[in-house]
Amino acid sequence: MSSKKQVRVRDVLIGGGAPVVIQSMTNADSRDEKGTLEQVARLRDAGCQIVRISVPDREALEVFRSVRQKTDMPLVADIHFDWRMAVGAAEAGADKIRINPGNIGSRDRVKAVVDCCRERDIPIRVGVNSGSVEKDILEKYGHVCPEALAESALRNLRLIEDMDYDNLVVSMKSSDVRMNFDAHRIAAAKTEHPFHIGITEAGTMKRGKLKSAAGIGALLLSGIGDTIRVSLTADPVNEVIFARELLEVIGLRTPQVEIVSCPTCGRTRINIEKLAGDVEQRLLETPDIPRGLKVAVMGCVVNGPGEAREADYGVCGGDGKGLIIAKGKVLETVPEGQLLDSLIRTIRENERNA
Repeated sequence: MSSKKQVRVRDVLIGGGAPVVIQSMTNADSRDEKGTLEQVARLRDAGCQIVRISVPDREALEVFRSVRQKTDMPLVADIHFDWRMAVGAAEAGADKIRINPGNIGSRDRVKAVVDCCRERDIPIRVGVNSGSVEKDILEKYGHVCPEALAESALRNLRLIEDMDYDNLVVSMKSSDVRMNFDAHRIAAAKTEHPFHIGITEAGTMKRGKLKSAAGIGALLLSGIGDTIRVSLTADPVNEVIFARELLEVIGLRTPQVEIVSCPTCGRTRINIEKLAGDVEQRLLETPDIPRGLKVAVMGCVVNGPGEAREADYGVCGGDGKGLIIAKGKVLETVPEGQLLDSLIRTIRENERNA
């Protein structure tokens, strides 16, 4: 399930049944045109579909204008505090504007941004986070909580909806995975706008991936989320790579190859850890293997034959030997040292003749 409403960011659709879109954000100095352009290109090559760039001041705005002219990548201008930067970015060709209306200033300033976006049919992402909840909402609940975060997001959506502008995406982020999840569940029941989801300030590579997998994965499996950003304290290319992997394991994108392998136990009589790694590496390096193949690498007779038969291809280990299985049928028994080559040969021959 995705949000009912849909927006277009250059040539990318968000919501309304469109596939989940991967975003990231440059962390090069926004005043460094060369560094920003290079990072946009690297993000695109990694599979990023929309790139957000911070525009904090006039110098950064001029760089944004130049970058816009030199890339076809969909670009989002990230604006805080200064409404003039939002208007300038829209005039410079931004494909979407990200604002938190609460820190833009008066209603008139927000309306100036909305009017400029309306003239150009540019979507606005209304973004709030746990650190920007309005004082009166905090007083109402006593502290930051899911209800407070959702109420803040919905209030800011309504502010722009009341200006008769509906080309909107909503985001509400917390570094607390549970709070983030609960806030989205509350808000999703009250709006049909597309959701940009993620765990803000998730942390370093190891911890950030764990939090993002739990937080983003839970929302997507609940049917909430139309575009995602994995926030890591790292090269943003790593955000894109992990986002792709996350969408694959959830089943929202087709993986190049899916390896099903057992965790091993005392019954295993072949080196299943090495074999599984070698199979995965060989398949990823083989250009004529179709995407989406499911390959099982199993270590013993307990679950091995059944799992291997459920996959497109499989190996089921025995005592220093193993079975090669294709499309549910046992083809041959080969020594352990020949399992890898026999499996790859079988896959290539079968797929070539398919």
